[in-house]
Amino acid sequence: MKHLKEDFCTFLGIILMLLPLKAVAQDSIQSNAMDSVEVSLLTCSPHEEIYSLYGHTALRWHDLRSNEDLAFNWGVFDFRKPYFVLRFVFGLTDYELGTVPMKYFTEEYRNVGSSVTEQVLNLTAEEKQRLFLALVKNLQPENRIYRYNYFYDNCSTRPRDIVEQCINGKLEYADREDFTSSYREMVSMCTRNHPWATFGNDMLLGVKADMVTDRRQQEFLPEHLLYDFDRAQIYANGEYRPLVKERRILVPAGVQVIEQDFLFSPTECACGLLILSIVILAFEWRRKKTFRLWDGLLMVAQGLVGLVLFVMLFSQHPTTSTNLQILLFNPLPFFFLPAVARGRSTRWWILLTVMFVLFMIGSLFQQYAEGMQIVALCLLLRSAIHFKLKA
Repeated sequence: MKHLKEDFCTFLGIILMLLPLKAVAQDSIQSNAMDSVEVSLLTCSPHEEIYSLYGHTALRWHDLRSNEDLAFNWGVFDFRKPYFVLRFVFGLTDYELGTVPMKYFTEEYRNVGSSVTEQVLNLTAEEKQRLFLALVKNLQPENRIYRYNYFYDNCSTRPRDIVEQCINGKLEYADREDFTSSYREMVSMCTRNHPWATFGNDMLLGVKADMVTDRRQQEFLPEHLLYDFDRAQIYANGEYRPLVKERRILVPAGVQVIEQDFLFSPTECACGLLILSIVILAFEWRRKKTFRLWDGLLMVAQGLVGLVLFVMLFSQHPTTSTNLQILLFNPLPFFFLPAVARGRSTRWWILLTVMFVLFMIGSLFQQYAEGMQIVALCLLLRSAIHFKLKA
């Protein structure tokens, strides 16, 4: 979710981490070694970069005595790596843990107008020590890189998991019965100001994204993890203590300019296509002859979208493996395109009608991308005119 754009900051953060914390480790046997250390969960609000529409989470290690102040960030990635977008789509993206001085971390979010909320964790000295050792272990070259998964293993779930592993006792979360969103609903809420980003997500997400999620699954979003940490309790030695002892606003929200998407929404574009289809159909009706070029263009577009959905069946993202939109948008048009282009008799129009019916039945079980039912109607009109003119 978060990309540290300056490699220098990451390198400097690692050096600063290893040197002072090595000294801390040597003193850790003393009972007061961790008394001056604050460990915090950092939650950053979204901003307008496409990878930041969902917010970001990190951990802060702040030694008030030595003034060593570092952010641990599991969201480091590099756009410059070959085939980055393609690897991300297939769920083959590797992220890594990096460190950066807090002043650089907060300054970056201040520059883009995002807020940074700090939740100081109510940890014992022993728990801080265990967390410190876990962070050092995670920073090792063989452990820093991990296979990123947007819903199941990301920059929000990693800090949560490492904190939970270091708690002495049982970490109990408050119930959130009113939070029954699906993955699709949560993602759509994050992209609500960007309808085409929502459209892209809904095209790729399958029926599994519409299933109701539980509290833990919802913590892939930073704002949900922040909410749950605020209400969590640690049960140890017969007593409860709150997980968060103090909440601070490190960076107040600034002014953000919402970047405009394409001028027309997906629904408006789909309606425009429908109007054009009806106009062409009216001309065909009068001439008693179909426009093969228009048939070919729609079949190519349908097949190209179908190729994308077919390929996504092999993605490592579990929520893309069963996408019912493939019932209509699949590579089959390419097999019938030569016959349609030559005006030959073909069973394509019968098959297209059957696929349309199955597609509409599938919409009862999966939420489709905005406007796709209208596009499906445009395809059905092609079958109708072919049946009518050949009757």
